[in-house]
Amino acid sequence: MAALKSDYLPPHDAEAQEPPFQPPSTDEKGPDDTFGPAPDGGPRAWLVAIGTCCTIFSTLGFANSFGVLQEYYAVHQLQGQSADRIAWIGSLTAFLQFATGAVAGPLFDRYGALVIRPAAILYIFALMMTSLCSEYWQFMLAQGVLVGLSTGFLQSPSMAAVSQWFDKKRAAALGLAVAGSSIGGVVFPIALSNMLNGSSLSFGWSIRIVAFMMVPTMAISCLTVRARLPPRTTAFFIGAAFKQTRYVLIIAAMFFMILGMFTPLFFIPSYAVSRGMDATLASYLIAITNGASTFGRIIPGILADKFGRLNAFGIGGIATGIVVCCMNKAESTAALVVYSVVFGFCSGTIISGGSAAITQCPRNPQEFGTYLGMGIALVGCAALIGPPVSGALVDRYGEFLELSIFSGVMCLVGGFIALFSKTTTDEGLFGRV
Repeated sequence: MAALKSDYLPPHDAEAQEPPFQPPSTDEKGPDDTFGPAPDGGPRAWLVAIGTCCTIFSTLGFANSFGVLQEYYAVHQLQGQSADRIAWIGSLTAFLQFATGAVAGPLFDRYGALVIRPAAILYIFALMMTSLCSEYWQFMLAQGVLVGLSTGFLQSPSMAAVSQWFDKKRAAALGLAVAGSSIGGVVFPIALSNMLNGSSLSFGWSIRIVAFMMVPTMAISCLTVRARLPPRTTAFFIGAAFKQTRYVLIIAAMFFMILGMFTPLFFIPSYAVSRGMDATLASYLIAITNGASTFGRIIPGILADKFGRLNAFGIGGIATGIVVCCMNKAESTAALVVYSVVFGFCSGTIISGGSAAITQCPRNPQEFGTYLGMGIALVGCAALIGPPVSGALVDRYGEFLELSIFSGVMCLVGGFIALFSKTTTDEGLFGRV
């Protein structure tokens, strides 16, 4: 328990005596020269990864189930509202959970994992407030704003902590952590679908039960997620990061991928219902998609550490784009199930792969949180505009072909930009990077 008293835990040799005086050198030393290299494993490091997995399970896992709520709101509390207006609730949540990283990341670099504790309490409170909502503006405030803000202060610091504890196995560790969103994306849609559509429970109690399910996972997160390195005391934001061509290209790639990736997660239940599938069964497609993305996050993460993180990130974006373009061709129940599995696996690489790629840019590991936070904040704009644009396309054309083409092309553009960013590395376009 003594380890829980500190926001960072230096390795065993952190207290070693200082080396003899050496003449000044032009070579810059990073924190790992003083505090030792990242352990890349061991109980402490994997506990951080598991704690982050619990965080992502509760936050992104719930966000990934919005497709169920989108369909439910359209029939109940928000009946009569257009598809794009309802989608704004989920897209505002997604935008804020990314955009808040611009503040949450630097705060983690300065104060360690302390920032996640009040955010965990705020997150549970926001869900309880959502359970009381009945009007559109109430959902926007409670679910859109409060859930989004608290998620951002949980997500970016946790992922930055994992990056400090892992180096050679970083993509695999981040894949394991972000796989929590896939597991949550299985549990929460099924739970919500059964409670909302297959029981006598009210909407309020259904959301409150989900919130109570998250309390133990949030507790595990608060107890296990820790920074490895001491606080960074330099400038809050690092503007010099945007002078790095690779960093800018990775952010651009992730922006376009996110712009297209959220469309199936939001609209596949509605699309399935339009093809004649029962609403309850259609909501299970979200769970199937997220279940498949568990393997899509872990397996490519392991391969990325071996064959290159930018390679895995770019190929994942291109594969996702091709699959999304084909959404309108999944017409039968069997085809929709297969489509959900394939889309889930391919899209699983985007969040974890993009995060792993971003952490290749900072020279100082104490800046992981800031680099991740600033990058993810810009990417959040795509999460804000993507689903409403898709909803507007559905409202205008009355079908899903235009939606799938727009979203698929955006993912393809992101994938090609990610591969192009390899030209800024020493290994070049065909290297394992």
